[in-house]
Amino acid sequence: MKKFMLAAAAIPMLFFGCSKGTGSSEGAAGYTFGEGKTFRSDEPVTYTMYFSDASWYPITDAWKTDGVFKNITDKTNVTLELTTFDSGDYTDKVKLAINAGSAAYIIPKIYDETSFVDGGAVVAVSDYVRYMPNYEAFFKKYNMQKDIDTITQSDGKYYRLPGMLEAPLQDYTLMIRKDIFDAAGIDIVELEKNWTWDDLYDTLVAVKKYMVSKGVCTDKDYVWSDLWCGSQSGQGKGGNLLKLVGASYGVPAGWAITNGLGYDVQKDEWYCASTSGNFKKMVAVLNKFVKGGILDPETFTQDDTTAMNKFYNGKTVITSVNRSQYATFVSGLKTGSGRDESCLYITCYPTGTTKYTGENARLENGVMISKNALNALGKDGFIKMLRFVDWLWYSPEAYQLTKWGVAGKTFEFAAAADGKNVKQLLPGFKCGGLGIGGSETDTDIRLKWGYACGNFYYGHTVAEMSDNFIPVVQDYYARLGKYREIRPVNPKVAATEDEKEQLNLWGTPLADNINAWTLQFITGQKDIVADWDKYVASCRNLNADKLVKMTNDIYKRK
Repeated sequence: MKKFMLAAAAIPMLFFGCSKGTGSSEGAAGYTFGEGKTFRSDEPVTYTMYFSDASWYPITDAWKTDGVFKNITDKTNVTLELTTFDSGDYTDKVKLAINAGSAAYIIPKIYDETSFVDGGAVVAVSDYVRYMPNYEAFFKKYNMQKDIDTITQSDGKYYRLPGMLEAPLQDYTLMIRKDIFDAAGIDIVELEKNWTWDDLYDTLVAVKKYMVSKGVCTDKDYVWSDLWCGSQSGQGKGGNLLKLVGASYGVPAGWAITNGLGYDVQKDEWYCASTSGNFKKMVAVLNKFVKGGILDPETFTQDDTTAMNKFYNGKTVITSVNRSQYATFVSGLKTGSGRDESCLYITCYPTGTTKYTGENARLENGVMISKNALNALGKDGFIKMLRFVDWLWYSPEAYQLTKWGVAGKTFEFAAAADGKNVKQLLPGFKCGGLGIGGSETDTDIRLKWGYACGNFYYGHTVAEMSDNFIPVVQDYYARLGKYREIRPVNPKVAATEDEKEQLNLWGTPLADNINAWTLQFITGQKDIVADWDKYVASCRNLNADKLVKMTNDIYKRK
């Protein structure tokens, strides 16, 4: 089982090994490139690109005249000619443009390329990664083969250059009121190392008993009322909480439910995880929290603001959190309860039958390349453009530029307590995209110049991904790496378009049924002992067995 800091391992490249000249600038006509080198075209060149424009930090002319795009051009002699679409319907607009035959050369911010493949409008990038030295170096060093397999299509090729991570970061977890836990005699720092959900239940029972004794709450009050699970963001699936608990029991649930199937590593086959014994254990332990007066059943119906206000006001002592939401919780707690961040503690959430975290994917959204680029530029010009793409999305130099800006202008290197150099924004700057606040008069480098926007800096090493994290978040990840494990990625089921359509026809209503029963079991509307067989029968009536068989037939065709 993989730990969070993965060891480097060299493996053969998928489809192609490094060809002569791939990793150096020797022999490249008209431009410089290579691992550890800045891509630089001898002559000015322009490439068209789509841009996902977020309404809460919209692109401005300053991004092009004095910001991120100006600096990209200054370094590389490449100008990006942008077509911007609002982030809310970016994918739909990209699809329309591609279907109209007018696709831009470079298409970033793509999460699922499957629907673009059959039309032939995008390039099978796996045929060309041998020309991308930064991409190949990362691929080999961090052993990305099995991860790339998950996006490989039925033709044996892949069509998206993904953001590649050294290791997945478990962003979502639980945060507690450490001051109240301490007062109740609970040593959360020691307990979290190996605690189970049953341990958390016993802990919260003790905390609630203490709170009742101090008149903070009554026996009828709940001390846990979570967000990201209800009507606003839970999507009728139980959202984040069920994803976390499900992962600890080795089953998909909540946001991760998909069609309810899981992969059995020992048997090397797919099965209906949502009717398994571990799934039953998951719903049983959550029902225990509800039945015991600990977890508010409104968790699965309320909006997120309601859940957060309960925590701010001191009515609850535990909640889901992620790194971008932490500062909001600190501010809300100060306003609602007059407490500061010293009262908060980000935990390694409990284990079930495994120590697995909810996140195990090492691929993020990525870049598609339009066939128009190959047709218009020719092979040599196309390879040149790919080497620019390689620098912009896969080189440490470009990652730093697009995330932090320019050293000496927007940020500086400073010596940390451990002697290492760390990045910090210069005085007078802040950045919402980096989670670095400031005063109202400070300049936000994302709003002003487009640094730390969502179109570029994804993937890379743990050190690069975490170089903007505040100490409390860095401490959480350090503990998580010691106490938890990463679940191996599921293998690819390379279905054809017709097969995908049939799998979806069965899988969608099945997942809806699973979600409905799951929440009813947890909240006590259905009895887990008396009604479990009825639930299993309902899944079979909705073609669960056919879904499993077809999935395995496709998988074993590999």
